[in-house]
Amino acid sequence: MGSLPLEELMPLDPETFAGESSTVVDFLTDYYRNVNKYPVMANTEPGSIRKLLPEVAPEMGESMDRILDDVRRDILPGLTHWQSPSFFAYFPANASTAGFVGEMLSAGLNVVPFVWMASPAATELEQIVVDWMARLLGLPECFHFNGGGGGVLHGSTCEAVVCTLTAARDRALSKLGHAGILKLVVYASDQTHATFQKGASIVGIPPANFRILRTSADSGYGLTADTVQRAIEEDIARGLTPLYLCATVGTTGLGAIDRVRELGHVARRYGTWLHIDAAYAGSAAICPEFQGHLDGTELADSVSMNPHKWFLTNMDCCCLWVANPTTMTNALSTDPEYLKNVSPASKMTTDTIDYKDWQIALSRRFRAIKLWVVLRRYGAAGMRAHIRRHIRMAEWFERVVAADERFEVVVPRSFSLVCFRLRPRFMDDIAVEALNRELLAAVNASGRAFITHFVVDGKFVIRLAVGGAMTELRHVRGAWELVKEKADELLANCC
Repeated sequence: MGSLPLEELMPLDPETFAGESSTVVDFLTDYYRNVNKYPVMANTEPGSIRKLLPEVAPEMGESMDRILDDVRRDILPGLTHWQSPSFFAYFPANASTAGFVGEMLSAGLNVVPFVWMASPAATELEQIVVDWMARLLGLPECFHFNGGGGGVLHGSTCEAVVCTLTAARDRALSKLGHAGILKLVVYASDQTHATFQKGASIVGIPPANFRILRTSADSGYGLTADTVQRAIEEDIARGLTPLYLCATVGTTGLGAIDRVRELGHVARRYGTWLHIDAAYAGSAAICPEFQGHLDGTELADSVSMNPHKWFLTNMDCCCLWVANPTTMTNALSTDPEYLKNVSPASKMTTDTIDYKDWQIALSRRFRAIKLWVVLRRYGAAGMRAHIRRHIRMAEWFERVVAADERFEVVVPRSFSLVCFRLRPRFMDDIAVEALNRELLAAVNASGRAFITHFVVDGKFVIRLAVGGAMTELRHVRGAWELVKEKADELLANCC
């Protein structure tokens, strides 16, 4: 179908919808069949897409076939292919058929459930789904709706961080007065995600009051209670107020695990809000053998994890649970007349949720149906198998790296993340860092895999994170063969 006369434009005609959505599904099916043929990491120059596309939007509409032709020709070559089976960078953002179907339902129904009445089923399905997830992860009853807590689906951990920091801030300022914001202190480790520093700045915490606490190899780069307690005592002696502490289960750089129970006792002792960030590794807690990493969660005020990372739920989806929802809704609630529920009072109960009061924005997506479809389609057993499969692949990679005397595993594997480096014995530290930077660049420039790096204790380390929905052991083997191939080339040139 080509462009339409303006008087005939029917943007949601069911027949057109069926035809064009089928065309897109066919396009994506072909893309997934051939995704391994694309260079995993985009190899384009900045501004290249702007050179290919017109400077102004088209005056008349174009056919879907022509649009998809342009996507194939102009857009796909400029993408980094996150669903490639050889994508091992950052952390995964894995997709699935069920996640795609759930996203289609969310986008197709296109409801905006900011208050209960705006879509009652959407609100209540969200409550059910976050309770399902809480049970699957083994979270204590205090984070379930029937236990006095509850959860919400955000788009990202960043949103969850800002909301919980806001709740903690307002809880503290209700006692200190607004001028007390200059006394509030936030604590995190040197492995904590940078989003917490950004979030603290957004809610008005002075930059000088953000404490980045050192970790070491002795604790596996996890934050210890003694370190936190010393920092808090020093701040109290200065007349400051310990506001918020982040404990991470599976840090971005190394996959480090903070000691939740020990940190929880410290937080309780000083009345500090404890947030557990399990954005990546929280998915593994669906497996009983990994739930011990969340031991002590009953001492926390909030917990978050991202199903869009490792839980087969297409972007975006972040679960946030709070033990006392009132602290958050008090900080985030608005109640203008035009948003009041218009249902008869007889239908409303004290359990009715208006999710606008659990987030930053007013509008929101129907994310619950996406996560619900994933859970329904694969079941808890299928999701456990998915997680364990990736961990077995990472275990294999760790073994072969450790067995090659030219390499070293810098920290023990954490979940499905392996951190390693090339370490020739005849090189000093400066040369080793330069060599690993070259190795990483060579691997990524090949187009056959994409991996990223981290720096810890002055060491430049290479991170390989297994987690793609299409990744099989043969792809992990291929990544290892590629690493060895490029290492051989580099060592041959430097000797």
